[in-house]
Amino acid sequence: MKKRVLVTGGAGFLGSHLCARLLNQECEVLCVDNYFTGTRRNIEPLLGERAFEVMRHDVTFPLYVEVDEIYNLACPASPIYYQHDPVQTTKTSVIGAINMLGLAKRLHARILQASTSEIYGDPDVHPQTEAYRGHVNLAGPRGCYDEGKRCAETLFYDYRRQHRLAIRIARIFNTYGPNMHPQDGRVVSSFIIQALNNEPITIYGSGSQTRSFCYVDDLVEALTRLMNVEGDVEGAVNLGNPVEVTISELAQLIISLVGSRSTLAFRPLPQDDPRRRCPDISRAKQLLHWSPRVSLEEGLARTIDYFDGLLSSPSEARKLVWKAAS
Repeated sequence: MKKRVLVTGGAGFLGSHLCARLLNQECEVLCVDNYFTGTRRNIEPLLGERAFEVMRHDVTFPLYVEVDEIYNLACPASPIYYQHDPVQTTKTSVIGAINMLGLAKRLHARILQASTSEIYGDPDVHPQTEAYRGHVNLAGPRGCYDEGKRCAETLFYDYRRQHRLAIRIARIFNTYGPNMHPQDGRVVSSFIIQALNNEPITIYGSGSQTRSFCYVDDLVEALTRLMNVEGDVEGAVNLGNPVEVTISELAQLIISLVGSRSTLAFRPLPQDDPRRRCPDISRAKQLLHWSPRVSLEEGLARTIDYFDGLLSSPSEARKLVWKAAS
């Protein structure tokens, strides 16, 4: 009998790739999304699959379905989205976690939480290990996301202790690839769109701050491996690419790959923007026998092709205009 899997946030960037991977693994997939940041375009290639079902639903309300596993990905993940309605962002992380944990408890289902490297804040420890407790400004504009995800992790740990629930927690670092929203404000999508349009590449701060970029196929592979680990999994697992690059280096690489005439335009650094962000993935290597395979140059080339096709089709681009972007 096929395993039935629920993916909340399934029409989003990461969720849509995860749904496709699960279908390839012969699972029945229930994709749940309220389309705040996810788009139907992301899952259109899957709609003809008999094992794929879509439900429009907000996880801040209870959900009554029958599934074997739950991937809880529902939450705006980029600052332009989660700062648009910070109270709703926190509610999605916290109340959404409570509702999905309650569902998992009723069904005795295994559940995976898509946590984030943002729980480390602007870190004092580098690279970041799972044991590091973070340096987060709870009063800042990023606090709604950072603290919401931290609280969600606490809820998962407590459900494990109190109800013996089989949980998995993935702390996801910067991920990129096709199906990213062109207006999501993330550095990779923003730089590619600007480069394709030969516009100045907007760099906040000096450009010396670092990030580590994991291609979406690698990240989805790690998520499915984490879900399928036999036995109990103690604590969170960092998932990301440990190869560190400065923002200026990223911009120059994208300009080169696009063949763009773009120049660099520097702007003030936003509040609480991390100076360095790089995962220690020793635990993922040991537990999952996993490490990223796709190089930054290869992954960026695939992502550039996606956005180039999107921009060359005005009708498709119009579908992705985010209603709150203005």
